[in-house]
Amino acid sequence: MHLIQKYFPNLSDVQLKQFEALQGLYEGWNSKINVISRKDIESLYRHHVLHSLSIAKLVTFKEGSKILDIGTGGGFPGVPLAILFPEVKFHLVDSINKKLKVVNGVAESLGLENIRTTHARAESIKGHYDFIISRAVTTMPDFVGWIKNRVAKKSVHPIKNGILYLKGGDLTEELKIYSKASLYDLSDYFEDPFFETKKIVHLPLKYKG
Repeated sequence: MHLIQKYFPNLSDVQLKQFEALQGLYEGWNSKINVISRKDIESLYRHHVLHSLSIAKLVTFKEGSKILDIGTGGGFPGVPLAILFPEVKFHLVDSINKKLKVVNGVAESLGLENIRTTHARAESIKGHYDFIISRAVTTMPDFVGWIKNRVAKKSVHPIKNGILYLKGGDLTEELKIYSKASLYDLSDYFEDPFFETKKIVHLPLKYKG
């Protein structure tokens, strides 16, 4: 928890309580529905919460924006970002329903009214969103195929609407067909060795009605 306070020192009392509650909530749910490995649950704040919040170091979502989290699993990156941005609407999607049971339970316990969940494959989701976020659920070409035509027309943020993808390792080959993709090293934001090879990929996408 000290890592969250270190890198996000301006949290409200409500947000601090919500972030502090995550450890106990995920430990409780994980004992019933396994969404996080035993090793990772001990490093929940570093490996999951702070990793999710790295997106907020790149862009501050504006009030009323709509964010789609594809393959959210146990709620990452969507749940930590929903705590950080209570005035932003988050739509968390996963094809495995029991994982969303965990997400819904955590969101309800925290009083997060800016989260909704859908049990579905990514390709079936309708609507338009400012950003589509995810943590390395597949290769970028496959991901782009899943969410094409889901990006909102009007950009209201300093970076253009599109995909914000959390991924690690060498992405040269995977991204070579995307000339407009930008890479941001998480080691520029966080000193912890865990983030040395991890990145945010920003891929702007044009609106298609």
